Amino acid sequence: MHPTIASRLANVQAKLERAALLADRDPADVTLIAVSKTQPSLPLSEAISAGVLHLGENRVQEAASKKPEVRGNARWHLIGPLQRNKVKLALEIFDVIHTLDRPALADRLQMLLNEHWPGRRLPVLLEVNVGHEGQKAGVLPHEAEDLARRVLGNCPNLRLDGLMAIPPFGLDPEASRPHFRALADLQKDLCQRLGIALPSLSMGMSHDFEVAVEEGATMVRVGTAIFGARQPR
Repeated sequence: MHPTIASRLANVQAKLERAALLADRDPADVTLIAVSKTQPSLPLSEAISAGVLHLGENRVQEAASKKPEVRGNARWHLIGPLQRNKVKLALEIFDVIHTLDRPALADRLQMLLNEHWPGRRLPVLLEVNVGHEGQKAGVLPHEAEDLARRVLGNCPNLRLDGLMAIPPFGLDPEASRPHFRALADLQKDLCQRLGIALPSLSMGMSHDFEVAVEEGATMVRVGTAIFGARQPR
């Protein structure tokens, strides 16, 4: 019998719980985001029926095309890069943006929120390039404080909740551990320097989310372990 979305989800939740308890943490403090990129709308509806409360999408246009067809309620997270010309559409779709990585994007989000949704405060996370990889998006760790201060000082419609990272990919989950630990250390340092709470740490994917939970993740982004192999585009 082929595994179902419900059975895969239960397996992921059991692993998440074990990892949290191993780290002496409450599993309820970790939000599971089911990453549904390339999946059609039906599996997303099935995931929500199975208990998923949070969906993650990489592409704004893809999310826009399938969200109207998804049955059930979930909180939508943008976990992929956000281009300037997609900001307004992203604001119409997503409840949380994990990939704020430059001042110009913060300013664009603020301008459009103030213009179209003046009473809204959008939760955002700073994406940090923890591996210093030239081809990847994300603010470098030593520049994160400046970007955080820009958001706090200039963007009242943005609520800075924490940090997000995608470490260099490796088959061994343990290879991600130092990067997760570095992000957690940066979070603590920024909290002290800025004098605010930054409660969210978005890190960990299907192959390494257990290690991320052990290192303090409050959000893990799990795709193939819940939905199976990605659908061809």
